[in-house]
Amino acid sequence: MTDFSVNSSANSSAMDVTSNAMSNATAGPSFASLGLTESRVELLAGLGFTHPTEIQVRAIPHLLAGKDVLGLAQTGTGKTAAFALPLLERLQPEKACIQALILAPTRELALQVAQSIRQFAGKTGVRVATVYGGQSIDRQISQIERGGPNFGGYAGSHH
Repeated sequence: MTDFSVNSSANSSAMDVTSNAMSNATAGPSFASLGLTESRVELLAGLGFTHPTEIQVRAIPHLLAGKDVLGLAQTGTGKTAAFALPLLERLQPEKACIQALILAPTRELALQVAQSIRQFAGKTGVRVATVYGGQSIDRQISQIERGGPNFGGYAGSHH
């Protein structure tokens, strides 16, 4: 059984999307029907993603429309793709500046998210920088200055 709640305040463009789904959808909406470009859909198919999960179905259209979304779903349900795919659709890789900032609670999750974004970006020229403790800060600053990343991922305590 799947439980969803999608809430939108009349005074806000924010959406609250909750999913308790654990499995990939096997029928129903396609990535193309969610508004992703044909090239992104083909890239996803090449990566083995043929059908969106329920959190992706609920979140992607709102994010593509520029709305804020608060998504909650269990591990393994495709949350990273749910927020990363719309970001990738809206990015302008030719602009050498950070266009998206993703905060992760741990270094491992930040690295995992960065790897997924690189896969979902394919050969579009999107650049990703991951910044976290335990690495040379000078090296990380140099990486950002050199590449002008479109995505910046930061791990650790955020206050």
